[in-house]
Amino acid sequence: MNNQQINIKNRRATFDYELLDKYKAGIVLTGTEIKAIRQGKAGLSDTYCYFVNGELWVKNMYIAEYSYGTYNNHSVRRERKLLLTKKELRKIARTDKEAGFSIIPVRLFINEKGLAKLEIAVARGKKMYDKRESIKEREDKRNMERMFKR
Repeated sequence: MNNQQINIKNRRATFDYELLDKYKAGIVLTGTEIKAIRQGKAGLSDTYCYFVNGELWVKNMYIAEYSYGTYNNHSVRRERKLLLTKKELRKIARTDKEAGFSIIPVRLFINEKGLAKLEIAVARGKKMYDKRESIKEREDKRNMERMFKR
């Protein structure tokens, strides 16, 4: 699989949250983790980010065990440190302290240098009526596309 083809998305993110600011963060990984990501065996469902001592960590990110790994294989859902600049960390921490905001991973990809990156977003949770509105917009868009294809 090509590096450019790795593009793992968190589909629930745009449905459950209103995305405000997006950032690209590096991830501290072990050798078997990056190999598993290059195989496309990772998932972002039910994943979130949090601060510990001024550092941003991602929790519950799934990276499958590497099939050729030995006893050195990583644990599947371990917490991983995210790499951002101090300025970005301060800005995210300020908005995270406010009520109603969350930091959620949106996309996992491998950049042109071959490094795994995680796109995170500062987001506000949607209410039920917002979700219904999103569903209605999506269905309207789908119906419009069907009409123009005829």
